[in-house]
Amino acid sequence: MGKAADKTLIQSRMLNRGKGPAVHSLRAQIDRMAYHDLMKNTVEKQENLFLKQAEITDILFENGAVSGVKTMLGTQYRCKAAVIATGTYLGGVIHVGAVSYPSGPDSVKPAEKLTQSLIGAGVEIRRFKTGTPARVHKRSIDFDKLEEQSGDEEIVPFSFSTKGGLKNAVKCYVAYTNEETHRIIKDNIHLSPIYSGRIHAIGPRYCPSIEDKIMRFSDKPRHQLFIEPMGLGTEEYYLQGMSSSLPEFVQLQFLHSIKGLEHVEIMRNAYAIEYDCCDPTAQGSSTAHRATKKPLRRDLSQVSTRR
Repeated sequence: MGKAADKTLIQSRMLNRGKGPAVHSLRAQIDRMAYHDLMKNTVEKQENLFLKQAEITDILFENGAVSGVKTMLGTQYRCKAAVIATGTYLGGVIHVGAVSYPSGPDSVKPAEKLTQSLIGAGVEIRRFKTGTPARVHKRSIDFDKLEEQSGDEEIVPFSFSTKGGLKNAVKCYVAYTNEETHRIIKDNIHLSPIYSGRIHAIGPRYCPSIEDKIMRFSDKPRHQLFIEPMGLGTEEYYLQGMSSSLPEFVQLQFLHSIKGLEHVEIMRNAYAIEYDCCDPTAQGSSTAHRATKKPLRRDLSQVSTRR
């Protein structure tokens, strides 16, 4: 991943340089599509690795041990171990205002059946949620009103095997919310599924939506957002720090209140996504389940949403 990040880098900055080296944090802006294509091609060319693209619906067991996986089409692949890396696709549900629908990120099909198989195997399942900001069109941004954020002159690569030659290809920008932005969000907070009670899951880490920032930190006169290109071959820009689950018309209203975004065009709206994940603190519970043959979870209504 580090090598791929260096090969598809478009801007790099070392954060927290004003503090001690213990908190220095390398942040790279990556061309999203170039990274995807590079990693897919890398996997395809890897010797002794056989790539199969299908939805896994079941984990298979024999004599108390993993013996394979089963696809939605009924095909079985035998294995001695199965690594499940589900991201936000497992049981994914997207929320935008009053609208909710099954989906993975970016409207990709979710994995809807694997959760039940994991529960049947005794795996502790939790429900998390996260969010993503709107993507907007470059032509609709007034960059003259924004703070420019250039990359570092001397770039620190992600991979130790990368030996120089890295260059910044783009500039990023900074904008700020204001009192009008905050008023619009507060006036429409009842339309947020997080505050209306339709979302009960918790976030995996501290990464609040813009409505959370406004409501929790009402003493703050403004909040920062970063305006970043998605890649060299697209006009899409990413509004880092502005994830939201408010209705699309509200998203457009509060974005238009921000200096430099008065006429911004949303290409893809922001949304919140709920998804299933395995509880890492419950490792070993599935072994106990297979020994006792007693299910730890009977159905999805019992999925934990502990805070």
